[in-house]
Amino acid sequence: MRSSTTRRCRLSDRGETANDTYVEQLIASAQAAVDKVVEMGVTDRDHIGVGGHSYGGFMTANLLAHSRLFRAGFAESGAYNRSLTPWGFQAERRSFWEAPEIYTKMSPFWYADKIKDPILLMHGESGRQHRHVPDSVGAALRGAQGHGATVRYVTLPNEAHGYAGRETLLHVLAERLNWFDKYVKNAPAKTTTTAQP
Repeated sequence: MRSSTTRRCRLSDRGETANDTYVEQLIASAQAAVDKVVEMGVTDRDHIGVGGHSYGGFMTANLLAHSRLFRAGFAESGAYNRSLTPWGFQAERRSFWEAPEIYTKMSPFWYADKIKDPILLMHGESGRQHRHVPDSVGAALRGAQGHGATVRYVTLPNEAHGYAGRETLLHVLAERLNWFDKYVKNAPAKTTTTAQP
């Protein structure tokens, strides 16, 4: 029988370096998904969008910063600058000071100038968790706009990290639909469809 000390050590070692290849894994997974839906005949490469909430918003921003796989994206309540979570996040157990290059590499904020496809950012005005401060979120990704990207930033009154109000949920759905209708569904043919920006 294993001692509890040995078991704790083994558990603490799991995933220690999982984020070292996060961006590469994310892009490879997205490329595989895109290839599959195109192969199945569900869509064509010129009309695929991506979106998500919280960690999904963070992933969406990274996909748009590090690839040209998608025509547009929406990112809601994401954390885009991981230096604002210096003591770890998700499966990352190392602090910012132990692995600053990982925090930088995983933060779409540092790659905002690489975002070339339209991105819709939404955030609850009451979402004041230390890693999801609306002002920081907006500033981080609005930087993409300064480099020529199409960006829309929507703040949602009286909403925190998770949106609850009926009016808010309807507003969010309308924003998503309008964004994808304009920049994905009715988009002209795209000349670059590879993973690399």
